[in-house]
Amino acid sequence: MKDKHYRRILFQLPFVALLLFLLCYCNQGGKKEPTNSPEQSDSVSTKQSALSAENAIELPPFTDGIFPCSECHADLVPNPTKRDLVDMHDDISAMFDHDKENRWCTDCHDLQYRDSLKLASGKLLDFKESYKLCGQCHGEKLRDWKVGVHGKRTGFWNGKKEYLLCVHCHNPHTPKFKQLTPEPPPIRQEDIN
Repeated sequence: MKDKHYRRILFQLPFVALLLFLLCYCNQGGKKEPTNSPEQSDSVSTKQSALSAENAIELPPFTDGIFPCSECHADLVPNPTKRDLVDMHDDISAMFDHDKENRWCTDCHDLQYRDSLKLASGKLLDFKESYKLCGQCHGEKLRDWKVGVHGKRTGFWNGKKEYLLCVHCHNPHTPKFKQLTPEPPPIRQEDIN
């Protein structure tokens, strides 16, 4: 019995040694690659745009013809009054269901700088940093997204990663997914005539 135990340990020892070597090499040796995670962009505001490029966060899926917002809003007088929108944004007004009782456009979109998002603090954000805006109310989802549990992330474990933003999967104006009708179960082989 002891002999089996020792053989198992001897068999596992090279794998443990290899794992330790890789951990030490990645942490200390060789040329260090920058960590490509959204958490870094919180550290220094001057590095934010460079980090977004490193993170390869894709631009949000804008509807054709509506961005940049300043093209249409440049000649309009900003109106902060909560109201039903007509003309260009009537489709958004009709489907808006994101805490509709308490929210309106200027809670997320800046009134003066239309090509920017706005945090509750008033700090302006690029649309590539919209995850910070979502994270103000959905902190647990932001935490999960940062570590790769929520959302989609592609790339390499030890290299450049690509992140999808919240708005790649959720419509920011109606973020809840519509209910899906489940597909029928698969047909079992023995049920086929």
